[in-house]
Amino acid sequence: MDAAWLPTIYPPVAQLYFRLVTGVHESIIAFRVAALASDAAITAVLVWILRRIGRPVALALVYAWHPLIPLEGASGAHLDFAGVLVLLLSWLALLHGRTTLAALALAAAVMVKPLALVLAPLYWRRIRIRDAALAVAAAGTVTVWIARGSLPLGSTGTFVDTFRFNGPLFIAMESVAPPRLIAVAAVSIGVIVAAWLRRTREVSAPEAWAWPMALALVASPVIYPWYLVWLIPFAIGRQAVPVWLWTVSVLVVYPTWHLRSLGEPFDVPQTLLFVQFAVPVAAAGILLIRRRSPSIVAGPVHG
Repeated sequence: MDAAWLPTIYPPVAQLYFRLVTGVHESIIAFRVAALASDAAITAVLVWILRRIGRPVALALVYAWHPLIPLEGASGAHLDFAGVLVLLLSWLALLHGRTTLAALALAAAVMVKPLALVLAPLYWRRIRIRDAALAVAAAGTVTVWIARGSLPLGSTGTFVDTFRFNGPLFIAMESVAPPRLIAVAAVSIGVIVAAWLRRTREVSAPEAWAWPMALALVASPVIYPWYLVWLIPFAIGRQAVPVWLWTVSVLVVYPTWHLRSLGEPFDVPQTLLFVQFAVPVAAAGILLIRRRSPSIVAGPVHG
């Protein structure tokens, strides 16, 4: 976070990632190489997953050729790529019945960025209780080691209270509720949607992973474009088209950084906000209408 006067907002595994990369070389180039390596690994794991779930391998290009990937990976050097890689490995392990590995990988993804926490309901009755207990114990051990016994929330509260960017829904809700309550509600929405999708979708359904994270993000106080990298590998089916469109329409916010360099406030212009969110909302509306419309199938009548 671009606020050197605040304690870190990053969870323990994210800090371990920083230590690992800087242990090799303390430079922006090192972080770019690490993000690029994670990016390549994500593509390989996604191909493996697609083969496992019986989908065309070519769908991996939905991720590999996405314009946001080079912008925020090899160029932006964000650690989100490491988190997405671990989350995909968790999904792959779950598909193969490796429940212990799936639970541990999910815990690691959450400790890169807490967004993955909303996916926990997808693991209900798909992993064993001892797997969940082991994941919690491992997460606790790493936390105690990194945070030296304190709760590693860092500047999370300050972040929610004061930082705003590209989050019109959160700002609108601030008139009726305190920021931290809205943040809890955003996480709760993601968890509830994941619980519903756990009952209505197979573990192989990519949309079951995409939608909970997308809905939690849309109600966040800050929505930087690189946050949506978490959604792209899972937005590979028809039911997740609105999510994928959002990962593309978010590109319109990039002029905000140029405007800031010209002395303008660091705030997304209203026109760009409208374009960004209107595209996925319209697609979601069309998808919902098509799902509710009765289909008429012509064919022979047997009597």
